[in-house]
Amino acid sequence: MWKNVKTEFSRQVVRPDVVRKMLECGMRISDDMKIYVDDVEVDYTAIARAVDVDRRVVKQTVEQIRKSENLFSLFANIRPLGASLAGIVSQLGYSAIIIEGDPRSPGVMAAVAEILSRNGTVVRQALADDPDMVSDAKMTLVVEGHLSGQTIAELNDLPVIKSLKILK
Repeated sequence: MWKNVKTEFSRQVVRPDVVRKMLECGMRISDDMKIYVDDVEVDYTAIARAVDVDRRVVKQTVEQIRKSENLFSLFANIRPLGASLAGIVSQLGYSAIIIEGDPRSPGVMAAVAEILSRNGTVVRQALADDPDMVSDAKMTLVVEGHLSGQTIAELNDLPVIKSLKILK
C-alpha cells in the first residue's frame, strides 16, 4: 500500500506527509471529498495544523487521491483501528509488552502468543506498526494482569525479539 502511495506522490514533497497522517489516523475520504475518522468529519485545517502545512495542500492531496482509482478505493474504505490501551494499562490493572523484532520476520507474534498462552496470560489488545510506514516498527500487546518473571524470561529468550519493554 505505502509503495503505491509513494509512487503516486513521488513528485510532491509534503503531500506524502499528509497521506501518512491520514493513514496513521485511519482517515477516510468520502465521494464528496470530505475527510472522516469513523463517522466524525475532520476539516482540512485541522489536518494541515497536525502536519504543519497549508490547508490548500491537504485539499490538493485529497483531490489527487480522489482522482486515483487505486488510492481512492483504499481511502474510501479505511477505518481507524481504535484506541490503544497501552497508555492506560496501570489504571486498568493490565500490562503492556512493547516488542522490537524484525517486523518482516514471520512468527514473531505466534512465538510471543504461544509463551503468553502457555503461562495463562490473556491478550486484550495487539497492535503492530507497519514497517513500510514506521522505521522502528514495534508490536504492542496489552495483557491482563502482570507478567511473571518466568514469562518475561521466556520472552527475552526468543531469538526473534531484539528488545522487550514492559509497562505496568
